[in-house]
Amino acid sequence: MKIVISTDIYYPMINGVAVFSRNLAAGLKKRGHKVMVLAPSIDGEFYIEKDEEFGFTVVRLKSMKVHVYPDQINKVPASRSLIGVKLPKIYYKNGLNVSLNCYSTIKEVLDDFQPDIIHDQTPGPVALAVFRYAKKRNIPLVSTDHAYPDNLTQQLKLPHIAKKPINSVMNRYFISFLKRSEYATMPTEQAVADLIPQKRKPFKVPVEALSNGIDLSRFAKGRADSEIYKKYGIPKNKPIVLYVGRVDPEKTLDVLMEAFVKVQAKIPEAQLVVVGDGTARPKLEKIIEKAGISENAHFLGRIVGDDLPQLYRTGTVFAITSKTETQSIVLMEAMASGLPCVAVNAGAIHELVRNNKNGYLCGPDDANAVSRGIQKIIADKKRHDRMSEESVKRAAKHDISHTLTRMEEIYNLVLDNYEKGA
Repeated sequence: MKIVISTDIYYPMINGVAVFSRNLAAGLKKRGHKVMVLAPSIDGEFYIEKDEEFGFTVVRLKSMKVHVYPDQINKVPASRSLIGVKLPKIYYKNGLNVSLNCYSTIKEVLDDFQPDIIHDQTPGPVALAVFRYAKKRNIPLVSTDHAYPDNLTQQLKLPHIAKKPINSVMNRYFISFLKRSEYATMPTEQAVADLIPQKRKPFKVPVEALSNGIDLSRFAKGRADSEIYKKYGIPKNKPIVLYVGRVDPEKTLDVLMEAFVKVQAKIPEAQLVVVGDGTARPKLEKIIEKAGISENAHFLGRIVGDDLPQLYRTGTVFAITSKTETQSIVLMEAMASGLPCVAVNAGAIHELVRNNKNGYLCGPDDANAVSRGIQKIIADKKRHDRMSEESVKRAAKHDISHTLTRMEEIYNLVLDNYEKGA
């Protein structure tokens, strides 16, 4: 099968959409399909490359920088100050690459590739061009929605009075994006329920909850190599509170910082390890510095490759305080690595973390509850080990091989129905 995966957000960016898009392409390629990814160029210029690890084709579309949003690749510099006053960050040197007016390029590339099916991952400019192409060339479409409107509006720090109507408009747009397809997926049942109206009768496109999945051959329970502790300056044989992911406002990591300060007051040997970068990092570091515990907090920045699974294994407990997760790949990776989890009972998190089973669910913005959950896991080895085993068991249901098999079934179903209707 010739499959095109189109997305406005892609590797080397690190977020759920980018990670899933590459994992999907890699998995389909391994299963013998011909795969092409359409995504914005990183340097602005058009070029075609082979994925360095998996060998599928990546078409990098000509792009321009949008400087009001960071690229999630380069380190976000600290905000500047003027006469001691911190200036709001409204311009980023390394802005997000966006491909506008890309239809003619997509038409030329896809006419040459002759895809059987197109699977779109984001409702942005690349998707709009792909929709136009698919309609003209009579190519069936599958779409996946990975985001809540809050993922964008929280990042832009919009006032509450403006955020609600904008979220409502975006919600309707996301729905219209799915309706243009022959089949739609979202990562969880909760995400589907939140986006799609309760009465689904008028919603003619099938919408299925299908986990993004993770590679259980990479993320598994075990001991981290000693060299990892030395390389990243992480103390060995001390309890580690771990977070992996973007460090942006919608992740509400200030709640985790406040919770860790409280943990530190009760368990002085506890360490915080944050793997990732983003616009909120300076604020978080300031909270830790103000509490006088900077030596116990380790902000490692963006890390990919073979070190990442090892870093998960350094953790004692994984903590995530985001309120806008449609699933959370990092949470699944942590669970597969055997970590009990403390998380916020919002979005679709409850489908992964079961209270008092493989961790604790807390109310939004409740630093006290997050702190208590972390302390309970650190202080009681039997509880930790019981929750660790449950995390591994629950993560096993999200092996990406299951996702790939079901996705192939969806593609074949769509193609069969398309041919019958032709």
